Parts: sequence; C-alpha cells; structure tokens
Amino acid sequence: MINPKSIAVLPFVNTSPGTENEFFCDGITEEIINALAKIEQLKVTSRTSSFFFKGQNRPVAEIGRELGVANLLEGSLRVSGDRLRISAQLINVSDDSHFWSESWDRKLEDIFAVQDEISLRIADKLREQFGHLDIADQLVQAPTGKVEAYRHYLKGKSLFNRWNPEDTNQAIGYFEKALQIDPDLIDAHTGLADAYSFLAVAGFAPREIAWAKAIESIQRAKALDPQNAPLNYLLANQAFFTEANFGQAMWYGQQAIASKPTYAEGHQFLAFLFMLKDDLKKAGEHLRYARSIDPLNPETKFYQAYFLYRSQSFDEAEVLLEQLLEANAKNLPALITLSYVFLKTRSFDRAETLIVHGEPDGIMPDEKLGLTCLLRVMQGEKESYSPLLAELETNASGDTSFQAHAYLFFVYCTLHQEEQAFSILEKLFQNQSSILLLAFGDPLADYLRSSTRFEQYRQRIYADAAPAATSSRRNSAELSESEADQSLQKLADFMAAESPFLDPSLSLRSLAGQLEMHPNQLSWLLNEKQGKNFNAYINAFRVEHFKKLLADPQNAYISLIGLAYESGFNSKTVFNTVFRKETGMTPREFQKSSSLPDK
Repeated sequence: MINPKSIAVLPFVNTSPGTENEFFCDGITEEIINALAKIEQLKVTSRTSSFFFKGQNRPVAEIGRELGVANLLEGSLRVSGDRLRISAQLINVSDDSHFWSESWDRKLEDIFAVQDEISLRIADKLREQFGHLDIADQLVQAPTGKVEAYRHYLKGKSLFNRWNPEDTNQAIGYFEKALQIDPDLIDAHTGLADAYSFLAVAGFAPREIAWAKAIESIQRAKALDPQNAPLNYLLANQAFFTEANFGQAMWYGQQAIASKPTYAEGHQFLAFLFMLKDDLKKAGEHLRYARSIDPLNPETKFYQAYFLYRSQSFDEAEVLLEQLLEANAKNLPALITLSYVFLKTRSFDRAETLIVHGEPDGIMPDEKLGLTCLLRVMQGEKESYSPLLAELETNASGDTSFQAHAYLFFVYCTLHQEEQAFSILEKLFQNQSSILLLAFGDPLADYLRSSTRFEQYRQRIYADAAPAATSSRRNSAELSESEADQSLQKLADFMAAESPFLDPSLSLRSLAGQLEMHPNQLSWLLNEKQGKNFNAYINAFRVEHFKKLLADPQNAYISLIGLAYESGFNSKTVFNTVFRKETGMTPREFQKSSSLPDK
C-alpha cells in the first residue's frame, strides 16, 4: 500500500524564453526536494528518480506507480530580468485531482524566501490532507546572500549531474566562479570536491592530483559546517578510496545520515559498506530505504545487484546487471560485476565474450589482464594462464598497481595458494588499497574463508567504527496528557465561539495562530487525540453547520451548493465527497430523509 504521506517533486518546467534558465528550474526543483526531505514523516522521492521523468509526458498514475508515491508536485518557472514567476500544484495520484495550486511573483533576490514559502505551503497542504507532519518553521536556509554566486553554483550542479568528464570540467569552472563571489558557499566547495573525486575514481584525471584537489575542497567545507551531510558523504568516500580506512568510512557515512536521515546517497554507501562486512541484514535495511526514495536511480539498482552478488544470488544479480548494461553499455561497475557473476557460475563462454572479446570503455589494462588470467585459471588451462599469471605478478610488483594486486589475490585464492593470497593482502595496509579492501570478502575469494587467519584479517580490515551521532532533532509537537487535555478544551471552546471553519481559506497554520499554538502541536493534537487530519476535522464542523442551515426555513430559497459555500466549503466536489463520507448519503438524499422541502 502506498503511503499517503509521500510525494515526488517533478522537474519544474522552464517557461522563460530560450533554454538558458533550464539550470535554474532544475535547481529550484532540487531545493524543494531537499527542503521537503527534512520532514521525517514525509517520504520524498530523491532527485535522480524524480528527474527520470524530465521532459516526458507520462500519465500521473503511471509516474506515481513507478515512484511509489501518493502525490506529485508539478510546477513552472519563468525568469524575466530581475523578476521570477513560479507556479506550483499538488496532484493526488489516485484520482488525478489537483487539490492545491498557487503562484508567486517575486524579485530574483527573494529566491530563497520563495523556496521556503513554497516548501512550507506544500508541507502544510499535505499535513492538512493526510495527517500529522512535524514541520520546522523554516525549511530552506539561504546558502548565500549573493544570488549571482548561487546561479553559478546551479549551473555547475546541472553540468555535473550529466556524469561525464567534459561537463564535469565545465562544472568545476562554475563552482570556482561561485566561490570567487562567495568563498563561504559550502555547496560550491562540496560540488568541487564531488567533481574532483568523480574524476579521480573514474580515472578521468590523474588520481593523486584529482584527489588532492578534492581533499582541499573537503577541508574548506568542513571548516564551514562539519555536520553537512554531503560533506560527510564525501569524507566517507575519501576515507574508503584514498585511505582504505573502513572504520572511518563507516563513521562518516553514519554521520551523513545522522545529519540528514533522508539522504539517499548516504544510505547507498552504508549499504555498500555493510555488504563488504558481510552484515547483509543491515545492508538490506539501508538498501530498502534507498530504493523506497530513489527507485529509478541506476546507482540504487547497481547496489541492489551488488547486494545479490555478495549474497551469492547470482541468477538474480545477473538479471539486474543485464538491465543496467542494456540502459548504459558503458556502466563499468555493472560490467565488471557481471563478469564476476559469469566466473562464479562457471559460465565461461559468456565470460569469454564479455572479458576477452569485448572492448568495454574505461576498463584498466590490469583489470582486463586479471580477469582474463582468472578465467583461464578457472578453466584449468595452465598453458594459457601461466604467461598471464607471470605478467600479472610482474605488474603487481609496484606499490600502486592496485588492480594487479586485487586480481592476483583472486588468482591465488582460486589456485588455493593461501600463503600467497594473504601475502598480497598485506598490500591493503601497506599501500592503503581500496581495491584490495573490496576484494577481501568477495565471493571470488571464498576459499580463504576456511582459513584460521580469515577472521583475524576480517577484524583487522573491518575495524569497528565510532558510534554515529544521533540526530539532535526533538519532537516539538508532542504534548503531555495534561497539556493535551487543556489544548483540546481550548480548541473546542474556540470552534464553538468563533466558528473559524466558516472561512474557506482556513489552514492549519492560521488556526494554530489564532489558538496561539505551534502548528506542529495542533497537527499532533488533531491526529493523535482526535483521530483526524486537519481537513477531516474542519470539514466535519462544516457539514454540521450545513445541516443547521438546511433545517432553517429562512434558508429555503438558497440552493444546496449555496448553503455549502456559506458553511465554509469552496468546492462542490469536495462538499459532495465530504458529505457522503460523514453521513453515508448525498446532500439531496439527506434532505429527503429529513423531510425537508426540495430546493
């Protein structure tokens, strides 16, 4: 069953002349996603899965089903000079009904205030319709006081999200321009770090130089806000890929989701780390959460395939990996993992086609050599693998020959050469090799698990992480029993004396203001103590008021819908739906059953 408190923010449509403000639309969309994701009881689809539908004209029900959400937010943005116009509307996926829409005309310099206002309005409407949400007074903090710096950052972010070296290098230029205007813009620092680490890990730039630049940006971001979730995610990657420090990587990964519990990338990375540690239960928990909020992200799908591979569910892993490669033949992690699956299932012909005869983009020479050698060893062709093994051993003599080390480790495990395997494993510690860290518990190295030394190395490699900081958030809504009783009485008295429900524009936030309560407290009170969301609670009063008006002979000349409007309803459809839900009858049926004259 789909959670009614769930939403996907679809990419806002750029209605400005030309395409130069497309990046701005994407940035607004992403900021609203990030803002709503701060509400812990609300399930918000992550950016990657929401942006899967960019430029597509798909039915609402189909999008909702694929993303697993009950509500969609659509919007548009138009920039003209120093002015912007934003329109947004909420759609109920189940019946394709639009239950809220609004527009804003503001100065460009007010962009952060309007993002906050939109996010709060959306959250309020969802809370009124579907039940309690604990909403902060402010969801969007201005990242900078300089809009031009923000524009450069958004341009860089838009380019980086294309995940290729050319656009990434352009993105770096925009991040640097943003920092020239505002050196304290932390998002630009983490953007730079993310870009350089991508170039380093993917092999699109000299590894040491790119990582040095990434670490420099990471340290600058850390000085600005050490709790920042993307920063801690980057620190986790740095610890893993440059230091092979599993414990530190785990600690920073946990810090990332402690700071932002809805951070999909953090959950993906923690799932990956727990897979390496053979804690498949915890890996599965993080992976399920990542899949629930980011189901269409290829990275999420890869981690699911890798989870199946590490669980030795090779047939299921193969299906997902084939799907990933069908969508993107250059998906190198999927290709390498699929080659591992073929080796483990002894599908040597398929492995031969993929490894030996294929020419995958981006594969390192030592990786192809290592895979080919491993294939020949498994086939038992000593004459074929002996020269390959000799070449691999020669290549592995260098301290930074990380790929050669890992495949030599696999070959020694396959040949049941325990001493040599543990000897090469020492390079993990000597050279801080993340590739060997990945290889240690891999199914291709299962032979070592029977060794008495395996557990010793396991404890040494997977050093316990320091406990992660827990979120400092507290539930600002919950009241004590005595406070709740007093507040309920105050609410009942106010509803009877002031009839605020007659105002069709009444909102939970405005009613809370009249009661001098925090909106979170009123929302909690209605849902937990009255068993109703805000709309159901208010509409019940409106229905009762309608009945009184209907029974008054002085109103005989007023139509049923006219009386509904006088009772606070502002929609015929909503009135008829609510009335039937409250009474089990249509308004006309109720009129006849009460022996009241027809209108």
